[in-house]
Amino acid sequence: MQTIETDSRYSWFRLVLTLLVATIANAGMWAIIVIMPAVEAEFGTTRAEASLPYTLTMIGFALGNFYLGRAVDRFGVALLLIFAALTVALGLVLAIMSHSIVLLSAAQLIIGFASAIGFGPLIADISHWFVRRRGIAVALVASGNYLSGAIWPMLLAGVLQDSGWRAVYQVMAVVTLVGVIPLALALRRQVSDAAHEAAQLASSLNAQSSGLSPRALQYLLGLAGIGCCVAMSMPQVHIVSYCVDLGFGPVVGAEMLSLMLLGGVGSRVVSGLLADRLGGVRTLLIGSTLQCLALFLYLPAGGLVSLYVVSLVFGLSQGGIVPSYALIVREYMPAREAGARVGFVMMATIMGMALGGWLSGQIYDLSGSYHLAFINGIFWNGLNIAIMLWLLLRSKPRAPRGAVTA
Repeated sequence: MQTIETDSRYSWFRLVLTLLVATIANAGMWAIIVIMPAVEAEFGTTRAEASLPYTLTMIGFALGNFYLGRAVDRFGVALLLIFAALTVALGLVLAIMSHSIVLLSAAQLIIGFASAIGFGPLIADISHWFVRRRGIAVALVASGNYLSGAIWPMLLAGVLQDSGWRAVYQVMAVVTLVGVIPLALALRRQVSDAAHEAAQLASSLNAQSSGLSPRALQYLLGLAGIGCCVAMSMPQVHIVSYCVDLGFGPVVGAEMLSLMLLGGVGSRVVSGLLADRLGGVRTLLIGSTLQCLALFLYLPAGGLVSLYVVSLVFGLSQGGIVPSYALIVREYMPAREAGARVGFVMMATIMGMALGGWLSGQIYDLSGSYHLAFINGIFWNGLNIAIMLWLLLRSKPRAPRGAVTA
């Protein structure tokens, strides 16, 4: 018997490298949140119009997760990482040269598309290298997105205050090229065919228990992802602008965003450990329910201390939701289609973030406050909980039980 190289020493080494790449590659989707008040002031736009670059970023990010995920299945992750790093740098340069909200939004579409390499495609890639510890591995790589959101807004806030938002993008372009390309070259190795075959057998058994085809389950997970991420986007996208409205300033908002996302990192790690015991469906349901409760806590919060506390609680509540979708895909769907399937579901979650960010801006413009935007998020969160409950009652998902051998 020969052990397939999953859950091995190399798998953990690859996980560390992948997490570093994700922390750098995801920076493009967070910087636009930090500069949103500056963009609104420079171009003289409404709050909804100022949210447009973020919305285009997330649309690009969604499409990138799908198309780059499919490409990773065919070409491997290393080549796609190099392509993405060059494309992100190009988008940042175009953003620096833009002098209208429309041109900036177009540049952000490019940045979002290429930045997606650091999320769904990397999650799908690392999932091939683990079986027994797949939950924690996927959660850690997904945490790269939140680590990026926690680290870069704090680092870039000073640059924004001293030199403006274009200087922020100059720094990001250099960091992306210097950081991602060398790490990509270290990720050229691919998992064995035997590991793919073993994973295919396990996912087939789970699929039979659900009574759903891979395509039907994929669309169902996509709808659930939209619901949870419309809810998730309200605090994540608008917390900086919310703090500006309350008179606390953009730096305080950036600190709350970082605190929220650091809490999300901790939540993702705990959820990953939990998923290795309970499976993806149950873990997602727990996270979604906790997120809904945290959104309720924002309604009475309005003071500085209470907002810091609630932002931390929100981060601790919702961090494990999105990685759980990837685990469900791997538990129920063919291993060789992991990039495309994970990419589709990640695309749906990100479209939910884009829709939610825009909806919250529109609700603010119509009502003059974010109160109704939080209520809107709570309703969308309820849709996600209903779908996950239905799937849990319909099927009997199996969590991985041990290493695979051949």
